[in-house]
Amino acid sequence: MSFGHGFGEFHPERIPRRGEFIAWGCALLVGTAWLALRVNARPVHTAVPILTIFLLLSGLSISLGSWMDRKTRIRLDETGIGFQNGLRNIRLGWEDINQVRTFPARWGKKVQVFGEQAFFEFRTLAEVKYQGELKARLGFEKGEDILHQIIISAGLQPNEHRGKIADGEGYYYVRK
Repeated sequence: MSFGHGFGEFHPERIPRRGEFIAWGCALLVGTAWLALRVNARPVHTAVPILTIFLLLSGLSISLGSWMDRKTRIRLDETGIGFQNGLRNIRLGWEDINQVRTFPARWGKKVQVFGEQAFFEFRTLAEVKYQGELKARLGFEKGEDILHQIIISAGLQPNEHRGKIADGEGYYYVRK
């Protein structure tokens, strides 16, 4: 749904859930083997419970990320920006945004939006390719448009200082 002028509601690309299912399947497989060995009073190598716990935590972590992706949305309107991801619900008026930072990430560009009391971050669109084949799309398809609209609507200007931000070269946009 769009309000024109770059406003609307945006959702990130959905990450394929194959990795999540593989992690849970492996946890189930290793956990079942561990249980079968214990029931039959067979010796269990220390690595088996450690691997089971690792796979369970991996499955939980991937499932949480997948759930958050399904709940994530950015909403831009005439008065400001809203960000939700299932764990956070942030609303910033355009005048409340003090700074935006952008920097390259492994996949896409990471965008951080800072207000006086809250901040959030999102990624612009990235495509994951393996051996020339597209495997996944991550981030917001219209991420660059969202970034541009935030900078324009919040009245931010590029800061003369361009330098290291976290893991890469980045840009600051600030209120002048």
